[in-house]
Amino acid sequence: MQPPSTTVLDDLMPDSAAVEDGELVVGGIRASDLVAEFGTPLVVYDESTLRTQARAYREAAPGALIAYGTKAFPSVAVLRLLAEEGLGADVSTVGELEFAVRAGIGGERLVIHGNNKEDELLRRAAELGALIVLDSLEELERARKTGATRFLIRVTPGIEADTHEAIKTAHHGSKFGLPPDDAIEALRRLPEAEGLHVHVGSQLMHFGASLMTVDWIAGFVVRAQSELGWMPRTIDLGGGLGVRHVREEPSFTVSEFVTGLVGELGRAWHLQGLEAPALILEPGRSLVSRAGVTLYSVGGVKRASAATTYVTVDGGMSDNPRPAMYAARYTALLANRADEAASAAYAVAGKHCESGDVLIERVELPEPRRGDILAVPVTGAYTLSMSSTYNAVPRPAAVLVSGGEARVIRRRETVEDLLAYEA
Repeated sequence: MQPPSTTVLDDLMPDSAAVEDGELVVGGIRASDLVAEFGTPLVVYDESTLRTQARAYREAAPGALIAYGTKAFPSVAVLRLLAEEGLGADVSTVGELEFAVRAGIGGERLVIHGNNKEDELLRRAAELGALIVLDSLEELERARKTGATRFLIRVTPGIEADTHEAIKTAHHGSKFGLPPDDAIEALRRLPEAEGLHVHVGSQLMHFGASLMTVDWIAGFVVRAQSELGWMPRTIDLGGGLGVRHVREEPSFTVSEFVTGLVGELGRAWHLQGLEAPALILEPGRSLVSRAGVTLYSVGGVKRASAATTYVTVDGGMSDNPRPAMYAARYTALLANRADEAASAAYAVAGKHCESGDVLIERVELPEPRRGDILAVPVTGAYTLSMSSTYNAVPRPAAVLVSGGEARVIRRRETVEDLLAYEA
């Protein structure tokens, strides 16, 4: 069998990843050195990949506001880095908003979301001059009372995205946005609204639903123009570009996805005789996911049946709930033995008291040994941001690596941290 690194590195690892002297290196630092200094589990973010992905969005959509979907990984350090590349932030809670503010992102580059915005979030958004995406008629009236002046109306087109049920957002009956008739009513009440927002879902691996949505929104604008004499100055197409977690999944570049959207927007607007609007995009996963690699320490290796041998690691569903929640698939390699050929297939299990705590159902590896370092790529999004302290397990640390230097951007929690919340 071929060493797993020969394929995993090419397709899934961060830009700076390499195998040197048989060991995985990210950002110029050996995995064993990162583990020795920072422990495991450890989420390693590659600065060069983050900057490359941000620049790809800027280049594919010149002049657009690219607002990072903060929920993918709320991090002041990452937000600050992306802001240096000209990006703003899409936030949906007071907490996410304050992360963005701490990172130095001004209100002109902030987009405020949420299907149940608390009054405090609306007040803070108004103070900052941020763009508020209204999600209901009731919210419209509350937002106006704060003195806010910048609004988009989120409309639900009834389009089914080809993705997991839990992350579809534009289908009929979605908890997000307004049905078309209610969106027209919102525009009637709020004619000063800057524009419209639409987002069909996350982890999109096909273009169809996104392109269909662009065509749909053009038709909706024609209706709003006809009934209300209203025209949008801004169209926010949300985010959603998926990422490949295993080699068998399809993959699209930022350029391919965004160029397709921008081209379809221009075509649809021209066909309807509409004036081209300003554009907002809200990528999250596609900015940070491949930049992140999680390093675990291997514990036991146990044969459970003729078909299954488990490799256990010192993390699991508390630091990456996606396999348990969405049946998400991942792959892995032994970072300290990355040039060795695989000897068999293994399942990777976490340490938690759940049979569903299996990170990887099947991956080919060299025979694992206790103390080996297991690297799981494409874990930069919706891992730490959705993490928990299940079984009273503290959350991992995160480090940012570049040019042979590593710095902690999220310190490791301790049991004392957890006990501090006890009354």
